[in-house]
Amino acid sequence: MTDFLVRIFVKDYKNTEDSLVRTRYGLMASVVGIFCNILLFTAKLLTGLLINSISVMADAFNNLSDAASSIIGFIGVKMAGKPADEEHPFGHGRVEYIAAFIVAFLVIQVGFSLFKTSIDKILHPQEMSFHAVSVIILILSVLVKLWMAFFNRTLGNRIQSAVMKATAADSMGDVITTTSTILSVGIYGIWGVNIDGIVGVIVSVIVMWAGIRIAKDTLTPLIGEPIDPKLYQEITDFVEAYEGIVGSHDLIVHNYGPTRSMASIHAEVPNDVNVEVSHEIIDRIEREALKKFGIFLVIHMDPVETRDSKVMEFGSMVENVIQDTDERVTFHDFRMIEGKDQINLIFDLVVPREYDRKKREWLKEEITKKVTEIDKRCCLVITAESGFGVEK
Repeated sequence: MTDFLVRIFVKDYKNTEDSLVRTRYGLMASVVGIFCNILLFTAKLLTGLLINSISVMADAFNNLSDAASSIIGFIGVKMAGKPADEEHPFGHGRVEYIAAFIVAFLVIQVGFSLFKTSIDKILHPQEMSFHAVSVIILILSVLVKLWMAFFNRTLGNRIQSAVMKATAADSMGDVITTTSTILSVGIYGIWGVNIDGIVGVIVSVIVMWAGIRIAKDTLTPLIGEPIDPKLYQEITDFVEAYEGIVGSHDLIVHNYGPTRSMASIHAEVPNDVNVEVSHEIIDRIEREALKKFGIFLVIHMDPVETRDSKVMEFGSMVENVIQDTDERVTFHDFRMIEGKDQINLIFDLVVPREYDRKKREWLKEEITKKVTEIDKRCCLVITAESGFGVEK
């Protein structure tokens, strides 16, 4: 069924790297979500009214909130697909995150309203009625939600969409809540014990927790999050694979919505190679990175010494000292200026983000102490900073 829908509604569906194709996938998933959730809401609401069950009606409004989520997601995907303009030179991709945050707020609000209603039901219980048809409808709704979870997970993996993967997880949560509702109705039908209000509270808490989870997942890319470790390694390996590049560091990726990213990286080049030759290599890497990753990559050249044995010797000595002091710390941009009675060693330390100022100062002092014990002529100029990528 999933592949059938994709072939019909997504033109050029195999080209998942294209932003337009991704938008079509998103629109199709939203329409399917709207249709299925409104269908489930109608069926469950009528069932809940028929048997006077707050847990069934709570589950129904959970599906209504999912339908509203799909509608807002539909609008968000459409707006996010708009091209860049003068006022928004990086495009409108983040609108998708804003839409998801609105959805999260609505889900939390629905859950809280259901929570209050369920508490009232516990304090003032009402008689329920049992109908086998209601159980059948709820079981069918579980099967629909299982299919929706599979549908969204399949599409999410295909286009690497965190939103669709989250929707799949939310559908599995709905399976749990509806199963709880079936349990409530079944217990009343078999033993005549009314746990409707209690199950309603459980369902409402699950709904609120889903909203909080969606809000958290949405705020993270809006505030700013570290690059995925796998992508970090892929970009680093890609840049360093070119002849004329001897190393790289300080990779930073800025996300402006799904498939819309800019990045910058420092690429180390031999200092004895003509700058125009190195610049040509850098230009080629930037062009080919856009084709391969869909990321606009800006590369800063850092000239490094690759032939002077003395500089290499002192660089190796500093590296050993740093590793002996703290294995989590790395360094780059090493330079050496040799005078008559003094040798200046200049470099940047990359330290874990949780290291405070006191810890950083201690590191600089400890490294300086160990290096000068090896060679008293050394004078260290150290800049300690935190990286923006993954920490090893």
